[in-house]
Amino acid sequence: GTMMNKVYAWLDERLGISRTVLPVIEHPIPRSCNWFYVLGSATMVAFIVQVVTGVALAFSYVPAPNSAYQSLIFITDDATLGSVVRGIHYWGASAMVILISLHMTRTFLFGSYKYPREVNWLTGVILLFTTLGLAFTGQLLRWDQDAYWAVYVAAEQAGRVPLIGHWILQLILAGDTVGGNTLTRFYATHVFLLPAVGFIFIAIHLYLVVKNGISEPPEVGEPVDPATYREKYEKLLHEDGVPFWPDAAWRDVVFALFVGSIVLILAIVFGPKELGAVADPTILKTAPRPDWYFLWLFALLALMPPSVEDYLIVGGPILTVILLIAIPFARNKGERSFRRRPWAVAAFLIVAIAIPVLIYVGDKAPWSPNLTPGELPQRVQAQAQAAGLQKGMDTFTTAGCLNCHSIDGAGGNKGPNLTDVGIRLNRQQLTWRILYGGGGMPEYGQTLTATQAEDLVNFLLQQKTAP
Repeated sequence: GTMMNKVYAWLDERLGISRTVLPVIEHPIPRSCNWFYVLGSATMVAFIVQVVTGVALAFSYVPAPNSAYQSLIFITDDATLGSVVRGIHYWGASAMVILISLHMTRTFLFGSYKYPREVNWLTGVILLFTTLGLAFTGQLLRWDQDAYWAVYVAAEQAGRVPLIGHWILQLILAGDTVGGNTLTRFYATHVFLLPAVGFIFIAIHLYLVVKNGISEPPEVGEPVDPATYREKYEKLLHEDGVPFWPDAAWRDVVFALFVGSIVLILAIVFGPKELGAVADPTILKTAPRPDWYFLWLFALLALMPPSVEDYLIVGGPILTVILLIAIPFARNKGERSFRRRPWAVAAFLIVAIAIPVLIYVGDKAPWSPNLTPGELPQRVQAQAQAAGLQKGMDTFTTAGCLNCHSIDGAGGNKGPNLTDVGIRLNRQQLTWRILYGGGGMPEYGQTLTATQAEDLVNFLLQQKTAP
């Protein structure tokens, strides 16, 4: 009524709403824009929901190795509506990945990246990788076995990049192995850095949408010509344009409410992702799998022959980024309709078929790294038993040390050979390395008891006979 009008007039005089905000939300768009155009706004709403629920979770979450897992249990089981908030955050992440993928697919098939919207596409690419970055960093915050080993395996793959691989590995893990520093870095990246990047590029993206206008649905035989497109577009808006609000925005509101309702129902009925066993680098009998949106990549790596795996790990992401950036420059004019762009349809079909198949393979097939401990040579076993070091030898085996280190030719080659480690290192040096890790070795100080650590050191000090 009159009071609301007075309040609005007071605010408008000081904030300039009618001069700045209203022209933006009422900017004209082609009348032919339809339900395919609701995906971008739905993605933005999903991002805002993720920020709001993330802030709520941050009030109780403790980003420390000894507390992260237990704080999530408290949030889920004891905090008021904690399970629902965690569920919305978990299912909302999946919704955001799906929505931004569908939005970019629509943009690609409709040729909406062509002139004059090349930079719109590039900011969208940045937002896509920001979304995947949020999904990736969010995994580790659960601090369970799946999260720990999925991040460890992903970091190991990044470490294979020639020349700068070790630097990338240390950048991701905040050290040489997954530990407390990694959790802190992932938390800061997930909660502060990536959301800030998201807000900045969403603002730029929206500015460009308003400046360049929403692309009209493509028509066969109406190619984009940079010399005449703007004039034709302005004529279209003048003759058959409608204000975004309310003529088109109601579809965005309805679809966002629909997606939000599905996320809320899933959060209430199924709750958040169930936590696995607490992260423990000494428990290697596990089958780590990342969240579903990264399963396709891990399955692809598992299916590749070892001889080409490194090329895929290094070249795949680089090639993907190059292609996504090159698309609006290589094809910024000409036909927009996918009926006249068979190469675009073929590329879409390949990706649309391959990713679901690979996700299925990644979920069902035993593709995860072989983390089963091996057997020590008979000479080493007999020597340890004779010296009363059976417990130390058992700890060496169950902790999976043989996967990375070799003794008498048995074991892995990732870590130093331990055949004569008793000659090279003293008790203090061995104890320090076991408890605090370093050089790619996990920290075992928080997972081994003092007795186990001492037994393990005694066993290693006995390894003095070179083969």
